[in-house]
Amino acid sequence: MLIAMLVVWSVEGSPHYSSMEANQRIAYISDVGAQGLKPLFIAGCCVTTIFLDLAFASERWLRHTGVLARNYGMAEKVLSALSIVFAIGGTCGLILLSIFDTVHHSKLHRGFLLLFMAGYLISAIFVCAEYQRLGVHYRQHRILRLSFWMKLAFILIELIISIAFAATMFTRHQNVAAVLEWVVSFIFTFYVLTFFIDLLPALRMRQSDLYDHNTSTSNFDGTNDVSLVYSNGQLLSGTQAGARDSGYYGEGAMPQPKPTAGQNF
Repeated sequence: MLIAMLVVWSVEGSPHYSSMEANQRIAYISDVGAQGLKPLFIAGCCVTTIFLDLAFASERWLRHTGVLARNYGMAEKVLSALSIVFAIGGTCGLILLSIFDTVHHSKLHRGFLLLFMAGYLISAIFVCAEYQRLGVHYRQHRILRLSFWMKLAFILIELIISIAFAATMFTRHQNVAAVLEWVVSFIFTFYVLTFFIDLLPALRMRQSDLYDHNTSTSNFDGTNDVSLVYSNGQLLSGTQAGARDSGYYGEGAMPQPKPTAGQNF
């Protein structure tokens, strides 16, 4: 959506919209979104926030059910719940700012812009705190550390740029502020993508289960083809062991294989 809006504004010859100030040469996203592309702007904001909130909810559910590494204490559950609450606030801000455009509702638009930025930034702080605690408890799960550092980088970069954006906007350096707004929005897009990385373990575990099902069919001699390894007194298939080493199973979520004839436990 952002790329489409930027391309359209450039192709049209970088027009000076009525919502722009006299000395402003670079349009804000809100300036472009308040014109002919307003339906695209509203649709894009709705789709982005809905999918992000679904990712939040899915991650929380998968941890609750043990598909992903479980929250081992009340603190992590509280942090997760707070992150969802503030994400919903950011969702409302983004959708409403796209509806109440800067041309007809400038004050409301800026208020919803602040709600959007503050909501998702505070939400990211709670998510980062949750992942930091999970990474300490589940040191064997590399993906938790990766996600933590990615989200921490987002918080720091977004906070610095947001402060610079607010300062330049209120000091009426509109061109600089417009550039910073575009940068903030593109960085937010990458933040959304980090949640798909968080959900990858669940997808990989599903693929491992399908592989185990396919390879457990009988061979010509009637034997089972799945390789088995022991881990902490548990008999695991090769794909389950791989999932364990990569941190794909949450604590207590490792499937227990059924013993075959002749095996003593």
